[in-house]
Formats: sequence, C-alpha cells, structure tokens
Amino acid sequence: MTSRERVLAAINHQSIDQIPVDLGSNPSSGISAMGYNKLKKALGIEGGHTRIYDVVQQLAQPEVDVLDALGCDVLDIGRTFNTSDDDWYDITMPDGSTAQYPKWFQPLKRDDGAWEVEKNGHVIARMPPDGAFFDQTYFPYEDDYPSDYSNLKDAMDMILWQALAHSPWDNASDPGFWKTLRENTLRLRESTDKALMIVCGCNLFEWGTFLRKIDNFLMDLLAEPEEVEGLLDALMKMHLQTLEKVCEAVGDCCDILRFGDDLGTTGGLFMPPDTYRELFKPRHTQLNAFVHENSQMKTFLHSCGSIYRIMPDLIEAGYDIINPVQTNCFEMEPEKLNAEFGNKITFWGGGCDTASILNKATPDAVRKHVLDRCETFGPGGGFIFNTIHNILPEVPAENVMAAFDAVKEFNAR
Repeated sequence: MTSRERVLAAINHQSIDQIPVDLGSNPSSGISAMGYNKLKKALGIEGGHTRIYDVVQQLAQPEVDVLDALGCDVLDIGRTFNTSDDDWYDITMPDGSTAQYPKWFQPLKRDDGAWEVEKNGHVIARMPPDGAFFDQTYFPYEDDYPSDYSNLKDAMDMILWQALAHSPWDNASDPGFWKTLRENTLRLRESTDKALMIVCGCNLFEWGTFLRKIDNFLMDLLAEPEEVEGLLDALMKMHLQTLEKVCEAVGDCCDILRFGDDLGTTGGLFMPPDTYRELFKPRHTQLNAFVHENSQMKTFLHSCGSIYRIMPDLIEAGYDIINPVQTNCFEMEPEKLNAEFGNKITFWGGGCDTASILNKATPDAVRKHVLDRCETFGPGGGFIFNTIHNILPEVPAENVMAAFDAVKEFNAR
C-alpha cells in the first residue's frame, strides 16, 4: 500500500499492511525545535534546516528525509509555503543549537531575557528566559462581552494563536492565497504518495477561553449561556466561511482536515457532558457535516484531556479521527477506549506517553510501551501511530528513535 492508501484505509477501518505513522502533520503531533535538532543528530542526518513553523509552540517542520527515516505517512500542506531561504532567519535557541524563525516573526527580547510580542500597544505573547513556548498574555474580552460582534475578527487577530499563525495561514492575507493553496496542494499530491492534511482550527470552546480568559469563560458556560451562544454563533459564521473556501480550494485533493477544541483536563471534562451537548455538539455536528458534504476530506479533532464521557457525542457529531488520545488521563485507559470506540472512530495518537515514558524511561522501556500500545490499538485498523501530543525539548533522541523503531518492529511481524 502507498502511505496515502494506508492512512485512508486505517481511517475507514479497512485491512492495512501496517500501522501508519505520523510526526508533525499538525501542531499537536510534532516535535520541538530543540528536540528535533537532537533527533537529527542521533539519526546521522546532516544539513538542511530546523525551521520553526509554529512559533507559539516552537515546533520544527520535519524535513522529508527525517520523516522517511522514521517511516511517516502524512504531510501537512502548510509546508508548501515559506519554502525560500529568504523567508527565514537564523536564531540561537536556549540549548545553544541553531534554528530559524520565519522573517515575519520578530519578537522583542527584554532585559530579563524573556521574549515578547507586541501588537497595537499590547503585549500579546511572552516566552520566559530559557522557555520552550509562548504564553498568551492578552484577552480582548476579559472584562465583558461586546455589544455586537462586528469587530470580532479584530479581537481574534490580537490572540497569539491567530496573530502568530503557522503556515499556510501566515500567508492568508496574500493576494491569490486560495489559488496558491490549491496549486501547492496539487503539486504536493503529485510529488508524494503520503496522505495530506490541512490544519483548519475552527475552535469554539477554546476561542471562548482565548477571548474571555479561561476562568471567566468556564463560569460563563453556566452563568451566562446566552452570552456564550452569541459568541459561538458569531464564531460559527466565520468558521463556515473559512471552511467554504478551504473545501473549494483543496477539498478534492487533500485527505484530512484537522479541527481543534481542547475539551478535557487530566481529571475530567471542562464542563458537564450536558453542557457540551447543549452548546457545542450541535455546532461541531454542523462543522463536520459541511466538510463531509463539500469535500472528500476526513475530519480530525484534536482534543486534549479526559473526553471519555463525550466520546459517543463526538462520534455522533461526525468526527472521523480523535487526537491525541491522552491515555494518562482519567477514564482514558487505552484498552477501554479501544473496546468501546475502536470500531467507530480512528485513534490518531495514544501511541506513547509523553508525560512519563518517552521523556523519562529507558529506550527499552519505551520500546515495550509502544509495542503494547500497537497491540492494543493496531488490530483492525482505526489507528495511526503518534505520540501523545508534541515531543518536547527534554526528550532524549534515543527514546524518540526507540518509539518509532518499535512501530517498525511491530509492523514487521
């Protein structure tokens, strides 16, 4: 099977020749730039560039030779933008290694060694000295909801996730962007047999937390549901307009569209299940239906945390794929998830615990852990191997290699 055939067959729970593998197809399945430099050295791969395409999370865009060495099957179509050396400049990271930032990203270094991003007179993002990612520092609706949403886009543009968007969205204001997006995707599809993904976000709950601040928005869910619904309706209008353009541009040549909306913590959901069903499920259903009715793309939801209690709702809402499958959370045991939902949705992740195994265990313990996860999730399709969220700077390169080598070992059986 080609990589694309393998990934799509796995999503469709069809017979596959081996478990598909992902690293870096989206900003919740990637690797930090510092970790990436260590991995390249361990793999013996010289040359190329460590390009930080997601500046908020400081994630590297994995190069094709690295992906091939690890046996990966998926590419992000955002990699077809910012391809010239002139689009990047060199930086030195906290561990002393070299990487590159996109030219448009020019953070300010403060006297205390922190890095900050200013926009319209506000500091909107900050990375502490020796930090590994930027934190949000400005919340446009922190004090109250607006009387109307005519300026919603302006408020969203003040949030680091949108103001510092990764490719391809850092090019979205360019003339002819949608035409270029289609041309780039068609060219990439012709040049590779890997499955293609576009990251589209369309967050709902998370945008509430970005705009209002998480403590306010969590209270709003119960105390001011009318205000919440007004914001969600305004967001839906914008999201559907974006999805219309995405489906028109690449709906026939991209394989997977990635949504995002973190709904859980390590100890449970952010909200009662009934609140999810009332406020968010109908809108998630509408987003999925639009993509499925207007494209060939499968829908992928990134949602961290303990989401077991709404898994049936997410399946009913139309998601084809769930990520990162955070099995170290309450009620998220891999055996239980696979037994109850493994034939109804695809698990993209859950392949290696990044909080206690990948970063702390020996390479042999990592190998055994990954083999066990492949045994649990692998049979019958419905599984794409990926670590539980991004690989962080402190993870030993030997452990990363042990994880991906274990999948190769399982596939060779």
